[in-house]
Amino acid sequence: MSSGVAARRDAKKLVRSPSGLRMVPEHRAFGSPFGLEEPQWVPDKECPRCMQCDAKFDFITRKHHCRRCGKCFCDRCCSQKVPLRRMCFVDPVRQCADCALVSHREAEFYDKQLKVLLSGATFLVTFGDSEKPETMVCRLSNNQRCLVLDGDSHHEIEIAHVCTVQILTEGFTPGGCTYFI
Repeated sequence: MSSGVAARRDAKKLVRSPSGLRMVPEHRAFGSPFGLEEPQWVPDKECPRCMQCDAKFDFITRKHHCRRCGKCFCDRCCSQKVPLRRMCFVDPVRQCADCALVSHREAEFYDKQLKVLLSGATFLVTFGDSEKPETMVCRLSNNQRCLVLDGDSHHEIEIAHVCTVQILTEGFTPGGCTYFI
């Protein structure tokens, strides 16, 4: 792959949406498969009351949209500002309690589980019907679209083409895993 194509794959642009500032891939085709599109907001006319507590919206009780689900809530039901990495928001954004919980869990997963693949780690990898595992350094590509495997051989596998991942930890040292791809 030429360096020009690689540079374009990692190119990002700052976009202002109704929900806030987002740092998105310059070309949609190079976005992360883990990304989420912004939801359509429930039109203001269709929500005279909070969709959680049923409070009537008026001059004092203002209407807010959850940036993750797009539903209408009062300030009490949609007051949490939480990072929403899967939608590429630059700053934490307003979310309802249910969506904030999901976003917190996703952030925890990204921080604890995916950090290993983002920085790269050594794994035993078995391809397809092969019986012999190969020791490889595995990492996600910068745009999170490919799993990059480096060892005696080099492979870049699009995440969309990975059909099975089996993690085996029994009989291995702590932190050691075998991945079957």
